[in-house]
Amino acid sequence: MDKSWMHADRRSKAYELGVEGFLNFASENLGNTTEIRCPCVKCGNIRLFGFGIIREHLYFIGIDQSYKIWRWHGEPWEWNTNASRNVEEDEQSRFSYVSEELGMDDNDFANIGSDPYEFANVIGDSDQPLYLGCSKYTKLSALVKLYNLKAKHGMSDVCFTELLILQGEFLPEGNTLPSSMYKAKKTLSALGMSYEKIHACPNDCILYRKEYENATNCPTCGISRWKETKDGFLKEGVAAKVVWYFPPIPRFKRMFQSHKIAKSLTWHAARKSVDGYMSHPADSPSWKLVDEKWPDFGNEPRNLRLALSSDGFNPHSSLSSRYSCWPVMLVTYNLPPWLCMKRKFMMLTLLISGPKQPENDIDVYLEPLIDDLKSLWDGIRGVYDAHIGEYFTLRAALLWTINDFPAYGNLSGCVVKGYKACPICGDDTPSHRLKNGHKICYLGHRKWLPINHPYRRQRAAVNGKPEYGMPPEPLTGEEVLHMVEDINYIWGSKNGGSVGENDGDRVCWKKKSKFFDLEYWKYLPVRHALELCTLRRMFAIVSLVHC
Repeated sequence: MDKSWMHADRRSKAYELGVEGFLNFASENLGNTTEIRCPCVKCGNIRLFGFGIIREHLYFIGIDQSYKIWRWHGEPWEWNTNASRNVEEDEQSRFSYVSEELGMDDNDFANIGSDPYEFANVIGDSDQPLYLGCSKYTKLSALVKLYNLKAKHGMSDVCFTELLILQGEFLPEGNTLPSSMYKAKKTLSALGMSYEKIHACPNDCILYRKEYENATNCPTCGISRWKETKDGFLKEGVAAKVVWYFPPIPRFKRMFQSHKIAKSLTWHAARKSVDGYMSHPADSPSWKLVDEKWPDFGNEPRNLRLALSSDGFNPHSSLSSRYSCWPVMLVTYNLPPWLCMKRKFMMLTLLISGPKQPENDIDVYLEPLIDDLKSLWDGIRGVYDAHIGEYFTLRAALLWTINDFPAYGNLSGCVVKGYKACPICGDDTPSHRLKNGHKICYLGHRKWLPINHPYRRQRAAVNGKPEYGMPPEPLTGEEVLHMVEDINYIWGSKNGGSVGENDGDRVCWKKKSKFFDLEYWKYLPVRHALELCTLRRMFAIVSLVHC
């Protein structure tokens, strides 16, 4: 294809015909996608726009003349010349230099902002020495180390500013170290993840988004959206409660922009289970069911399988404080076992602030994540795979959640305490309240033993009775959905509870889980799993009962 028009006057007829030819070329090679990378000088093949906007950019801004191989718009990689390879290798070496300076890998750089000028500033700061003649530290590497020190020891912004000023006085004149926290944040902003601060009702009734975005009072409990001072005045503009949401879709896209990680994300398709045991989630019934029930999903090895986990922790590191903050994490099971549980691949998606735990109202905070999971199931078009060198439609499915037992009840809607606390036995849970200890104990666990096991015949060591019962079959997702479909649960700690004529009969279920909004959730054989330390505690309790 003739590309001489790229150097022509933008007012000429040759340039106009060249732009139309380029757009037709991209449309034919990229399929039916509505948005493609804009090759203008300003966007630099990073931002995505429709064809109409790109046409305007090329006319008014001009095309990047260094973009000689249209690899982002469908030109095959085999057409690359030696010169283009040299340019690519030079860019990759500079990229590797920055990663070595910061102690980061390709996955960490997937979080860099989409603004090409911000990235250029990062490259410039990584090349700039801390002071004249310094070969060990650059401006960026020194700042990252100091900022890690701030986060590790909980320095305030004022303390960090004073540390920067003092450190700058120790260094030779003309050093490039920022002199304030504001300047440091401005330098590091290009490396940060994008996130949304969503206002929430202090009573966990609603999130102020969608139809409630402009509301100032909660429509459920009537409490104000704004923080109240000790004198009773409202600080308008300062939210009483905030949840931080880190959208996973942009990070999934950028994982595939790394050649190494994109290759690792299809590792599961090449492996084979030689011993017949489940050594990876790809051997699990849930994974196989998704592949068989939705073959279009299973035939694409790049489609992601995810797991979700959440639990509360005290960020203040004080045992006397009752503050509870809840992060929600996603894990990508497409990766090999030696990578998927690494910290850099465990994706923080939600951070629910305290001081109280959300308990059953955690579904309110999961709404934005569930919306993104729905979009991922339908498909995200225009995702670029750097390993194969093509665009594809990315899909993802959430296989299960992993939690301790109390969080299991919050996410599934199942009762996990009281007389009906067993998720498997349900209404038939064999429970007994101790006369003196006033605790509820559960002594029906022997029914899961083989029918001829000697423990089944023991009397004095347990409850004075032999066990001849058979274990119940776990409820399927469709059966659970049928049981909870009509439960009308009112969200909010001040209003929480189910309202309905027959809700009193469903003593084992508190609500319909938000995960049932996912099309495939009711078909999964395992929807919620207990973490290992929780199972150890449960086995310890069973051992105490035998003693």
